[in-house]
Amino acid sequence: MKVDLNLLPVLEVLLEEQSVTGAARRLHLSQSAVSKQLNRLRELFNDPLFERSAFGLKPTPRALALGPELQQWLRLAERLTLPDKFDPAASERQFRMHLVETAYSLTLPHFMPSLLRQAPGLDINCKTWHPGTMEQLLRCELDFAIGCREWDPRSLMHINSLPDELEYLELTRDKPICLLPPDHPALEGDWNLERFLSFEHLQVAFGGIEHWLLDDVLALNHKTRRIRANITDFPTAIELCRHSELLLCAPAKYAAQALQHVELATLEVPIDLVPGAYVLLWHKHFNQDSAHKWLRQMIADTVIPANTLR
Repeated sequence: MKVDLNLLPVLEVLLEEQSVTGAARRLHLSQSAVSKQLNRLRELFNDPLFERSAFGLKPTPRALALGPELQQWLRLAERLTLPDKFDPAASERQFRMHLVETAYSLTLPHFMPSLLRQAPGLDINCKTWHPGTMEQLLRCELDFAIGCREWDPRSLMHINSLPDELEYLELTRDKPICLLPPDHPALEGDWNLERFLSFEHLQVAFGGIEHWLLDDVLALNHKTRRIRANITDFPTAIELCRHSELLLCAPAKYAAQALQHVELATLEVPIDLVPGAYVLLWHKHFNQDSAHKWLRQMIADTVIPANTLR
């Protein structure tokens, strides 16, 4: 059977959206056109590929098995057909990027305006960093990711522990700061490690980081914080901090933006820590890709200066 290669990107988008409507919107096609192509895919693979459910289209085991190989093949096809020189004004390329939650406001507002002006047909598909992000980077299923790594030699997430297959660019350094309500008792009297540990804490686990550098350092000294609540997003944590006496440790640069809209007091974290880094990550496979080089340079030229001023 002659294979229509134009069907394969449709399958990839259907696997991501799990909705004919969502796939049609992404592909700039009508729903009927996507439905017809789905029927042709079913015939090609001799499998239903998707079954209807209350939550949209549910991929069959065959469709799920096709997903990783399909992504690798399409990325290879993209690279084979790329021109030697990258013209941002003419490009219709889509970049896939994962970011830790706190990196969105520190990066996107700085490089996206330039990208929108210079490359009107180029798209950025951003998702929040999740436990599988590193594996996707290593399989070249992502163009970029922005994550957090540490420079402190005591950290389990030291920057030198990154896989050899990955390259990185440091975008900015940051350290944790302690957030608390303006009437919190910690604001009265001396502030030291003993008092810091005497209060109950609120913890945020994000970007694949289940514990922070300060907890690694405390553990080395046989100390620990009393974590009363462990959640996965900072906006919710900030609201809970406002309405309780729980201390919240958050990256200082991210916190500075949040405090423009929320009334919270701040205290230094009373532990000597080496500031960590937000890093742009990509697979070495993309080092000579002209479009990658263009976007890497744009991110460096806009994000680094903007955060250096803070």
